[in-house]
Amino acid sequence: MSDSLPEPQANVKPKDYRETFRSRQDATQFADPCEAASKASLACMTKNDFDRDKCLDYFQAYRDCKKTWMDQRKADRRAGRPAD
Repeated sequence: MSDSLPEPQANVKPKDYRETFRSRQDATQFADPCEAASKASLACMTKNDFDRDKCLDYFQAYRDCKKTWMDQRKADRRAGRPAD
């Protein structure tokens, strides 16, 4: 693993979730457009010996990413657009 972590705010915007769903190999495979933010927060924890206080910005970036993703999905469902 690299010693450098991406900036927390670099992962706030989720990937295009429709593309994420389409790129799954199996229909049952979990798709997470915020995977980069998730991995960055876990990498931060590992790098800082699991001291949560040092990784709060990464956790917030992940929460912001998930909220943006869920808001996009809700808006698409209301508009009648399918997820895939």
